[in-house]
Amino acid sequence: MNADIQFLKDLQAQMKWEDKNDYDNQAAPRFWTVMDYKNEPCWDEHAEHWVIYSPSNCEDYSIEEETIKNLIDSHDLVSYAAVILEEFSLMDDDDVLEWFHKFIDEDAYLVPQREVSFIAPNTMFLTKEEAKRHLELNHYHYSKKAHTYAMTAWRAPKVERLLNILMSFDWDSVQVKEGVKG
Repeated sequence: MNADIQFLKDLQAQMKWEDKNDYDNQAAPRFWTVMDYKNEPCWDEHAEHWVIYSPSNCEDYSIEEETIKNLIDSHDLVSYAAVILEEFSLMDDDDVLEWFHKFIDEDAYLVPQREVSFIAPNTMFLTKEEAKRHLELNHYHYSKKAHTYAMTAWRAPKVERLLNILMSFDWDSVQVKEGVKG
């Protein structure tokens, strides 16, 4: 029991500190999640970039010089396909797709994409510090752009009441019964 009360006291201190200093301009009652980013297909007019989709191996490839270098190396195309790298800066997406058809997958096609943000599922933290620590320990589950994101439990009276209790209760006033292990 004493360990639980100490945990609540420490949590309260962290939440009060963040309430004054590190609340990401979010109204109370607040909690933190992980905001991440992904690319999704979209209409041409909304595209931020294009990728080449290869149906034969169910993969998409960014249209970048580094991607082409890796494809040349992995398909042992160094001798005759590497010419694309010399002219890459002059090529448009259709030229790169034509090269891709010739050397990698004749059924490949261009797909317009845009980057979208989303709240990572199953993430909810009472402190920003805990959310940051989660990202550090689990970075391999997220993109490099993932970050903590404060949210308000708007119109959630039970959450608001619970957080207010955590923030304001005098944990030193709790009497611990003798013989109860904590």
